[in-house]
Amino acid sequence: MHKVKIAAAGLAALISIAVLPGSASAAQCGNDGSGFSAWLSEFKREAAGNGINPSVVEQALANVSYSRATIRADRGQKSFKLSLDQFMQKRGGQVIISRGKKLRAQNARLFQSIEQRYGVPAGPLIAIWGMETGFGSFLGKEHTLSAVSTLAYDCRRSDYFTNQLYAALQLVERGDLSPAARGAAHGEIGQTQFLPVNVLKYGVDGDGNGHVDMVRSKADALASTANFLRGHGWQPGGGYQPGQVNFAAIQGWNAASVYQQAIAIIGAAIDGG
Repeated sequence: MHKVKIAAAGLAALISIAVLPGSASAAQCGNDGSGFSAWLSEFKREAAGNGINPSVVEQALANVSYSRATIRADRGQKSFKLSLDQFMQKRGGQVIISRGKKLRAQNARLFQSIEQRYGVPAGPLIAIWGMETGFGSFLGKEHTLSAVSTLAYDCRRSDYFTNQLYAALQLVERGDLSPAARGAAHGEIGQTQFLPVNVLKYGVDGDGNGHVDMVRSKADALASTANFLRGHGWQPGGGYQPGQVNFAAIQGWNAASVYQQAIAIIGAAIDGG
């Protein structure tokens, strides 16, 4: 459904957040589902040996399975080959702008507090929120831990997603991710579709209840998104159109240029009135 945010952080940073040094998985990757069960058994042993509570490992991975839907999505991200106009139409850009203006007014206090804390105005946050999940209306239907486990097993980007899987286990351990959670095809979580490592690195408790709940709390999801953009160089008061100072932070959100431009266009329309 959504292109994986590979550009969001370097692999070294991911490892430092998600996994203990030297803990990259030695389990044998594969290019089809035939070796998944053996890989999973080996990964469970490695995860327990790398400091993840064994009971958490069993709880989190008890019901995972090889996800062919995830593999299909990973191999066929066609919407990012569209022109900007085609992409805007496919993602419902004008609908997001119209509804986004109403949501900005309805949640004025929330967006004001987020901008005061992180320097990010409502427009780009609402653009991301709308394009990713239709403002939280559809978070995805794939079993999150199966999706991440499948991609950790798959040889194409095994190291990258092994780190995502370790991060997901840590989220389960601290009570911020349900083992039964469902989301997008690459394991993205919540209303603005964070990969697990980015929840660990940028997730914040926006509603003050002691948890980072990217699924049920729009305050957590939007504040975390603002924190992500700030972490990628967002400067308060700066512009965010192509060529302006904060466009680089938007580029950190997604590697696809049409997606970056759409955030800027939709965000400016919402912020402009």
